[in-house]
Amino acid sequence: MNGGAGVSLLPLYVIAGYLALLIGLGLVSNRFFRGNSADYFVVSRSIGPFLLLMSIFGTTMTGFAMVGSTGKAYTSGIGVYGLMASWSGLIHSAVFFVLGIRLWAAGKRHGFLTQCEYFRARFDSPALGYLLFPVLVLLVIPYLLVGVISAGKFLQATTAGMFPEAFALTLPTGRPHPLSGGLPPWLGALIICLIVLSYVFFGGLRGAVWANTFQTIVFMLAGGIAFWLISTRLGGLREAGRLVTESDFGSPRLARAGLMGHAQFFSYFLVPLSVGMFPHLFQHWLTARSARSFRLTVIAHPLFIAIVWVPCILIGLWATAHIGPNASPNAILGRMVNSLVHSPLLTGIVGAGVLAAIMSSLDSQFMCLGTMFTNDVVVRSMGPARFDDRQKILLARGFILLVVAVTYGLAVYLKDSAHVFDLGVWCFSGFASLFPLAFAAVYWRRTTRAGAIASVVAAAVVWFVLFRRDILARPENAGDDELLIFGMMPVAFIFAASAVTLVAVSLLTRPPAESTLARFFPRREPREV
Repeated sequence: MNGGAGVSLLPLYVIAGYLALLIGLGLVSNRFFRGNSADYFVVSRSIGPFLLLMSIFGTTMTGFAMVGSTGKAYTSGIGVYGLMASWSGLIHSAVFFVLGIRLWAAGKRHGFLTQCEYFRARFDSPALGYLLFPVLVLLVIPYLLVGVISAGKFLQATTAGMFPEAFALTLPTGRPHPLSGGLPPWLGALIICLIVLSYVFFGGLRGAVWANTFQTIVFMLAGGIAFWLISTRLGGLREAGRLVTESDFGSPRLARAGLMGHAQFFSYFLVPLSVGMFPHLFQHWLTARSARSFRLTVIAHPLFIAIVWVPCILIGLWATAHIGPNASPNAILGRMVNSLVHSPLLTGIVGAGVLAAIMSSLDSQFMCLGTMFTNDVVVRSMGPARFDDRQKILLARGFILLVVAVTYGLAVYLKDSAHVFDLGVWCFSGFASLFPLAFAAVYWRRTTRAGAIASVVAAAVVWFVLFRRDILARPENAGDDELLIFGMMPVAFIFAASAVTLVAVSLLTRPPAESTLARFFPRREPREV
């Protein structure tokens, strides 16, 4: 039961057992499948409060939240909590209340399955639907990369030393690398992709909802265990903090001195608005049984965010003293678990928990892309009468396979060229820039078809220009500093371009037809029983 140099293989067996349970969950969920596309895509709109909370929270907590935030705290300090977690706790719930319930109501009333369907009908514009599809897909791909890269890096760190001959690594000095003997990222990422693919194939969105619920419970419990064990090994909270203050590398990150400006901090509040345009979250909203199902999510979501983010930020901060400088941020959480959680069984449980957080978003994202491709491209262009439910499900599965293959290939190609946290922020910035469109569609009757299209184009162009400058065209020796413009995050300028274009073009073009407005702004909203 041991790998190289007496390293226990028990953590690997625990993780393998957890992954096998997920496959089993997918098989079981398939037994409840009703055989129609509405059940495969939106679970027949039958999800109650608890499953809605767990699935929504699970799908918003990704490798970005656990692996990414730990690595970012390691490089940028304790202020990372304020950047995302504190803003997200408040803004996510507000968006669920302000947008989620109304979009759910419109989806149920008109039978929508995707965002593109909603916006196409809301603005009576097939062109807007076709424009949104590639934009949303291209924004989801970096989101998927966050999960796939995180999974590969974490598995490598967690299994370090288990396969010394098969996956040996050495430092330039000739000494063994700290990650030597671990599963290489390409193999770990491939395993995770195949597992997620299996239960999405079998169970559709029901399989994803059930898996998200199970994974949310697992990663919240495992995160608490990891935090307690790591803090105990470091001598307790007080001693762990003292080690950071006495570390040349860690001390500035504890004080956040000079690492983050006020404009950067406050412009981050726009990033969590991204949940208003996540296509996978929109699809989860549509699964709700009634408007009352949202109550628990709105109330409990901020608390759940604090429970997950606080331990991750502190672990990343403690790593500045325990690991020291020059470590890969994407591997920090795995290295801290591997070096400080000395019980093989607990290491495996914690490892399963981190993978649960990563995989709980991948499944919903794969599912939403398959749903959009089927309904917004193929069925829309060829006519709904052309396909029966079985053919629609096969089309969705085929496109999911393609997306998984492309995502995996990009993850292997990029490797360490982009940090998980930074890649996630860019993805969220793109979705946040489309928030004005979603908000205006729900609340501003004067929004026009031309304004909506112009807003999407403006957001896409500005996002790509700034993304290319920061990520694609960044020199290898440019360091890890984020792109700032006048001290602010790029999202501020992308969001402004989208909002200003939307308002200006809408005011300059003909108002929408009253017949279209009557469908989405009824005199009295139907009361949900």
